[in-house]
Amino acid sequence: MIAIAPYYLETQKESEVFQHAFKNKLPLLIKGPTGTGKSRFVAYMAHELDKALITISCHEETSSTDLIGRFIIKGAETVWQDGPLTTAVKEGALLYLDEVAEARPDIIVAIHSLTDHRRELFIDKLGLTIKAHEDFMLVASFNPGYQKGFKELKPSTRQRFLAISFEYPDAKKEIEILMNESGINKDDAKKLVAIGQKIRNLTELGLAETVSTRLLVDAAKLIESGLPKRLSVNVAVVQPLSDDADTIQALNDLAGLMI
Repeated sequence: MIAIAPYYLETQKESEVFQHAFKNKLPLLIKGPTGTGKSRFVAYMAHELDKALITISCHEETSSTDLIGRFIIKGAETVWQDGPLTTAVKEGALLYLDEVAEARPDIIVAIHSLTDHRRELFIDKLGLTIKAHEDFMLVASFNPGYQKGFKELKPSTRQRFLAISFEYPDAKKEIEILMNESGINKDDAKKLVAIGQKIRNLTELGLAETVSTRLLVDAAKLIESGLPKRLSVNVAVVQPLSDDADTIQALNDLAGLMI
């Protein structure tokens, strides 16, 4: 069975950059706000390159042991079980560390030797160093604006990667994305994109995150499936952005005038 390529709309020659990074065995960092298509892009490129993709959603509870591997009890024996990082290194998969800035310091230390000329992984519990497969590629993403000052990558880590920045697409492309992802008609897609752009410019509300393309796609899917338009925008766009009653009311009032 042939896998269907994930839908992805090119915006800035990012596919070309990715292919050259893969060709030159260089790690890649994708920077940008939530919901701008970073994870979708990586999935798309894995399909384009016909490579297995192993994704790890980083958070403060994930340890290097979770990634590298551990000894487990199997029957009467203690056996070693590779973690996803070790599997990717051995098999030549694309390893995607989603929101790498959320990772614990020991994970960052563990990947350092994979991000320079050595391209190797040291497994301290086995006393073993593994050279990365020729096709292994390390890709990471993070949101520079999220909890600024608290969850930042150190310069020594950032400079080990090539880097590309993702932003929200322009209106024309965002409309096309909504139509392709949901099947919504062009007129309603235009209205949703206009709402998204309007909210993104409302700095006075002090939103921690703004309207992502992903939220607009969710609203478009609800509208296309028959949910009333204003209710769709409320549950897919407004409610995920804030818990403050006054802010929610203001956003609903704004959206109600536009759709």
